[in-house]
Amino acid sequence: MSRISAVMSSLRRPAPLALGLAATLLVPACAKKAQGPPQRPPANVTVAKAIVKDVPVTLDEIGKTVAREVVSVQPQVGGKIDAINFTDGADVKKGDLLFTLDPEPYRAALGSAQANLQRAKAVLELAKTEYARVARLVETEIMAKADYDTKRNGVQVSEAEVRQAESAVETARINLGYCAIRSPIDGRAGKRLVDRGNVVKANDTPLLVIQRLDPIYVDFTITEGELSKVQRQMAGGALAVQVTVPDDPAAALPGEVTFLDNAVQEGTGTVTLRATVQNPKRALWPGRFVKVRVVLETLSKAVVVPAVAPQMSAKGPFVYVVKDDDTAELRPVKPGQRQGDEVVLESGVKPGERVIVNGQLGVGPGGKVKVEEPASAAPAAPAAKSS
Repeated sequence: MSRISAVMSSLRRPAPLALGLAATLLVPACAKKAQGPPQRPPANVTVAKAIVKDVPVTLDEIGKTVAREVVSVQPQVGGKIDAINFTDGADVKKGDLLFTLDPEPYRAALGSAQANLQRAKAVLELAKTEYARVARLVETEIMAKADYDTKRNGVQVSEAEVRQAESAVETARINLGYCAIRSPIDGRAGKRLVDRGNVVKANDTPLLVIQRLDPIYVDFTITEGELSKVQRQMAGGALAVQVTVPDDPAAALPGEVTFLDNAVQEGTGTVTLRATVQNPKRALWPGRFVKVRVVLETLSKAVVVPAVAPQMSAKGPFVYVVKDDDTAELRPVKPGQRQGDEVVLESGVKPGERVIVNGQLGVGPGGKVKVEEPASAAPAAPAAKSS
């Protein structure tokens, strides 16, 4: 029994070689577990500093330009067009000659009216002479009182006929003047609607449309939710606007709001406004759609960052701020007025802090970042040498 016990005891005792091998395998495994997960490399980002500047608070709307004055030129007398004295599309001044009608019928009418006036004056002189003669005879009681009254009435009738003849002469002279059709306003002529030789009717045949382009109106609408802000600003003085055309957004023309409609449009909930804009270079054309920026006020010393910096999460807008140790801090922000490629941050960022503007997708809160300089133009490759 003792021999059997010895054998069993030797089987239970681990061999030294096996213990050593097990220890060797366990040590690297424990060391690897102690190192933890691999560190994420720094994200490559581009940053910009938050700056302080004065920023206007604006409303951006779409408007349509309208000529300040539109006149449809029509003849005030009928007749045949003798001459056209302008070029289609020309700029005209008030009083410029546009059309000439055949004046001969109106010259003849004026001559006839003048002759009638001379006749009426002659009749009046005769009536006055006869009345004076009768007046002396009545004093001597040779002439009856009835004849005296008749002669006196004849003078009064002749005086009325003279005045009527004078009015006829003036009417004929005016009609003769209407044969020269002149521009009633300063503006730009459109395409003529009749040609030389056409016979036109008085106050019936359109000849031409003239529109005044400087200054010019811009009509646009705002929502009823923006009406109170606009009314407050208009109560304090003129409300400035900046108008741009789509194909030249850099050239903004200044103007001011000169009209606010007296009611909100039913169904749309909008209010119509009209701005007056100086247009000396004809940059604005009637009927064209334009962009209208209404300047409500100016934010003094606002914190401004590039508009690409703010990002959106489930909790709202935020930016990544790069701290001095090159780690990214997530900051909730409240974006405000946008001005071109920049946006105002009403809270969340201080002036001078660096915000990430490119590479946000690779950044995590508290993660390391590597700030890169903005890409610049690559140097030109040297020309190949000829062999």
